[in-house]
Amino acid sequence: MKTKMNLAATILFLLSTIVSTYTYAQRIPAALGREEYIEVEPNVKLHVTDVGEGKPVVLIHGWPLSDAMFEYQYSALIDNGYRVIGITLRGFGKSDKPYGQYNYDVFADDIKYILDKLKIESATLGGFSMGGATVIHYAAKYKGAHINKLALFGAAAPVWTKRNDFPYGLWSTDDVNALIELNKTNRMQLLENFGQIFGASSTSVSPALAQWLSNINLQASPYAMQEALKALRDSDLREDLKKIQVPTLILHGKHDHICSYDLAEQMKIMIRHSELIPFEKSGHALFIEEREKFNSSLIGFIKK
Repeated sequence: MKTKMNLAATILFLLSTIVSTYTYAQRIPAALGREEYIEVEPNVKLHVTDVGEGKPVVLIHGWPLSDAMFEYQYSALIDNGYRVIGITLRGFGKSDKPYGQYNYDVFADDIKYILDKLKIESATLGGFSMGGATVIHYAAKYKGAHINKLALFGAAAPVWTKRNDFPYGLWSTDDVNALIELNKTNRMQLLENFGQIFGASSTSVSPALAQWLSNINLQASPYAMQEALKALRDSDLREDLKKIQVPTLILHGKHDHICSYDLAEQMKIMIRHSELIPFEKSGHALFIEEREKFNSSLIGFIKK
């Protein structure tokens, strides 16, 4: 009797396994199979938001945010028939945070690897703040590979820190060194300080949106934040700007307290085939302070 019961149980188990396997095999996948994490080198995976259908738009975030900052651009671009790909740079957001180098060369190489892998062509490549500097370097280093347009949002370029031959911007080398030291001793204070100057005024970004951005910032690696500040401090992209051959859109807040408007004016002078649109009511947070104008300006540029 026991042997018969064991045999029956075995048969029932096998039947249930066969039915389960058959059901799974017959299922039509709900997902489109796009990778959310792409390995750009051994043990380094980057988070990628890849949504929508149509002509590709690639977005690169600023310091110390992640691709999540473009939440209200993703929806607008999808609704207008575009495929939008947000890449979170190493060290930030949901991407891996390895010990090693963090500079525009590394960031540009990572972007190139992802665009190669996804076989992206004729994309609009956009970057915010440090991401703006990164996409400038990408376009120059790789001679516009995979892209046919460039968009810069409050970009930290051509030089973020003042030089003897570049008196523009708001930050000196000593100022940025102080930020690096504060990052080592009181990172929460550093983030709070930047939050206070992120908008045109202390009230131009709502408390809820400010908290949302703060939560994104907290995902960043302290080490990556420190090394990226060094890249912002030391990089000079003036020669890179001369190499850009694709049409370029520059969106910049007139009241930007992080990347001042005079930087945008210098970019307009140095980049051939560039258009500068000022955001009269915005600071650095132009993508949320004047969201509708930001989205319509970007989409209008892509459509040209």
